[in-house]
Amino acid sequence: MDPLALALLPGVGPKRLLELLAAEDPLVALRERFPQAAAGLSQAEERARGERERAEALGVRLLGLWEEGFPEGLRRLPQPPTHLYLKGELPEEGKAVALVGTRRASPWALAFARRLARELAGAGLGVVSGLARGIDREAHLGALEGGGRTLGVLGSALDRVYPPEHQALAERMDLLSEFPFGTEPRAEFFPRRNRLIAGLVRAVVVVEAPLASGALITARYALELGKEVLAVPGRPTDANSLGANRLIQDGAYPVLSAEDALSYLGFSGRPKEAVALSGEEERLYALLRQGEALPEDLAQALGLPPERVLSLLTLLELKGLAQALPGGRYGAT
Repeated sequence: MDPLALALLPGVGPKRLLELLAAEDPLVALRERFPQAAAGLSQAEERARGERERAEALGVRLLGLWEEGFPEGLRRLPQPPTHLYLKGELPEEGKAVALVGTRRASPWALAFARRLARELAGAGLGVVSGLARGIDREAHLGALEGGGRTLGVLGSALDRVYPPEHQALAERMDLLSEFPFGTEPRAEFFPRRNRLIAGLVRAVVVVEAPLASGALITARYALELGKEVLAVPGRPTDANSLGANRLIQDGAYPVLSAEDALSYLGFSGRPKEAVALSGEEERLYALLRQGEALPEDLAQALGLPPERVLSLLTLLELKGLAQALPGGRYGAT
């Protein structure tokens, strides 16, 4: 019998599933202990075949709670999923950080989340988030810019990416869901998604969140699981920052930079820009990190023609490492 069929039976949760699979004959045990559920076995077996065929066609792996490859962080949840749908890879145990926050984020918070994710990924950490608008999106983009891997945990099936405008981004990432193919996003699915995020990571960083925010649900799950919670402080008068500020009041570690997060979590690596750079780009970026400067001054310092420096500045801007500033000056992001 396919264990997935048992997992798909209504009323058979993780505890019952493992009890049945531990029995000498799971089918006999199912009929004896849970006759109501057993009545739907034929339909569940048909669904299981369909799920496996769909997974193979989409390049998705099915991970069962009964298998060795099931992530240990999720196995330890009070109510673990019976099975998972994975496209790509899971982050290494103990070396992943979640970046979460509001969908309606402030410009500063979007930029900070992207830079933080980029630098954490550059330091070798996996970045996990929920593929939502706002902070989640910037976290995924930043991790990709940093040359790292990023996992999006969905509140829908892997073939129902939400929001739909993130489909192109999703194709560049690792994806995870506990929902069968064809499952559309629903409000009640997102807290379930958030518990998976908390279970997969070493720490949760809340970048910007109001008091009523799914990011705070993720933080609460993390605390219940004994994980670290960090938060980025914001203006006391900004409603979007009240949730993160309250977390700090309650003991969350304040994060002002990637160095703060890495040091607090005990990682020896320092954030580094893992975006591929040419030798000229590296020299220019090193100067920009020392302070703002005019292109002609940068050209003189590098011994390059001004037009070449302008071209290099454009490339660094496209890679998210430089920004044009008032007065014609440039600086590192």
